[in-house]
Amino acid sequence: MNPASDPEFQIQPGGRLRGRIRVPGDKSISHRALMLGAIAEGITQVSGFLEGEDSLATLRALRALGVPIEGPDEGRVRIQGVGLRGLRAPSSDLDLGNSGTSLRLLCGLLAGQPFATTLVGDPSLSRRPMRRVTDPLRQMGARIQTTDRGTAPLRITPVAGLEPIDYRMPVASAQVKSCLLLAGLYAGGETCVTEPAPSRDHTERMLAAFRYPVRRAGSRVCVTGGGRLTACRLELPGDLSSAAFFLVGASIAPGSDLTLEQVGVNPTRIGVLNILRAMGADITLTNPRNLGGEPVADVRVRSAPLRGIVIPRDQVPLAIDEFPALFIAAACARGKTLLTGAEELRVKESDRIRVMAEGLAALGVAVAPRADGIEITGGDYGGGQVDSGGDHRVAMAFAIAALRAGEPVGVRNCANVNTSFPGFAALAAGVGLGIQEIRL
Repeated sequence: MNPASDPEFQIQPGGRLRGRIRVPGDKSISHRALMLGAIAEGITQVSGFLEGEDSLATLRALRALGVPIEGPDEGRVRIQGVGLRGLRAPSSDLDLGNSGTSLRLLCGLLAGQPFATTLVGDPSLSRRPMRRVTDPLRQMGARIQTTDRGTAPLRITPVAGLEPIDYRMPVASAQVKSCLLLAGLYAGGETCVTEPAPSRDHTERMLAAFRYPVRRAGSRVCVTGGGRLTACRLELPGDLSSAAFFLVGASIAPGSDLTLEQVGVNPTRIGVLNILRAMGADITLTNPRNLGGEPVADVRVRSAPLRGIVIPRDQVPLAIDEFPALFIAAACARGKTLLTGAEELRVKESDRIRVMAEGLAALGVAVAPRADGIEITGGDYGGGQVDSGGDHRVAMAFAIAALRAGEPVGVRNCANVNTSFPGFAALAAGVGLGIQEIRL
């Protein structure tokens, strides 16, 4: 995106959030639905697909690998699966834009293919660390070349076959786990991954939806290569990571009463709910049900006074993508909030600890960043200009912060909001946020 055309958010202070809305489909599940549908046998029909730039990067890559895909059309996608061995060599590099999920998961899917592939991304993605997937894949026999820093471009060359691995992950990460499970589909035996703490389990659930055997025992999950995926129908839930901004906004803005419909509440993703409730948030789940193996519910949130807490370390992996929004909740809470054990925030689309700390300080919030987290002292704060660092979740977090700001808030570099939440500004304005998107 040319910086001269990068949109900005201008948000008036105050207001409240009220009504009923549905946030876009889950980004993590959208990626996985495309990838597993591509290597299944038969036609997979998907509804609720997220039409954001990250998910579309995966869709374009799979088309380049020879998979016929129709749509998206209002969240509907039709995938003609080519089977486990049906992918074809692309005619050029696969450009995955800003999508780390696309890059890491496709690296696993392509490590055992009989053709060469090069995965590239934008400057932000090309700075993100990839050794945590390339190192265990190399233990499986994959041939993957990175830069000297262990970053993209990733050049994958074919091997005679992958070997199964029994891998103990040093840090909980759903992307690493999913990458290795996808590679394990092409290995000659059983591949197992053991996690030090729970991470999101969408891949395991979706493999089961495609009738692929998955063996789970506690923190260990295993697949045996060479099986068969059977096409299915999938209805995807709303993305809890996208809902998080509205959960925080309605919590901090007096007089708010907002219901978010059909939100995914997978137990490995509900850290944001657990943390907000521990801070005193008024959140109620109703109409619980199941969509394609994923639990969903309608989530009602009403404004409530929040208090600072020490965030339990066991909740960090369950809320890793929601911390920009949670930092805003902490800025509005009484007392101090302390986060530790969140080093991974340093290597997201931006260094989220640094960028959020700089933005909060610009608004007048007392912050003390740490190597693995941050301490935030809540209270009144003003307005001003903040820079998102080109990070979609940071941009939306500061937009929500205006609900409690003393003056208008401007957020620069908001183009990447479309990676996960196209239409965010319009949806937020519709329930009461005084937001305008300005293209310079």
